[in-house]
Amino acid sequence: MKKLLVMGLPGSGKTTLAQHLVDKLRDSGKTVTWLNADDIRAHFNDWDFSTEGRIRQSKRMRELADASDNDYALCDFVAPLVEMRDNFNADYTIWVDTITEGRFADTNKAFVPPVKYDFRVTEQDSEKWASLIILEILRYTSN
Repeated sequence: MKKLLVMGLPGSGKTTLAQHLVDKLRDSGKTVTWLNADDIRAHFNDWDFSTEGRIRQSKRMRELADASDNDYALCDFVAPLVEMRDNFNADYTIWVDTITEGRFADTNKAFVPPVKYDFRVTEQDSEKWASLIILEILRYTSN
């Protein structure tokens, strides 16, 4: 199982891109678990956005992804902190870098742009980017 992290500021287009990625993977015959951070927070009724709450969420996302028996676990969440990204330990990190600030001042302040990523999405054209990203991921994972 490969873990994909779709990360970026709130409102950058993470969830829209994630939907296209999931669709393309499934169209390619792959099985996918999709974990959306807001859905997971709602399920666990955990709306704590302190540093500790964010770290807990990243560990929860990793545990849920690791429990998947599908070909891919795709997670879309802000992951503003380096520790969160390290906790999740993605096989592929997709940084949706389409806006300079999101809806929440505390998240904007906490957000540390990633130094390590596999794909950097720079425009809100999720269909185009999903096609490019999946082509590369499938090429590397089929070898």
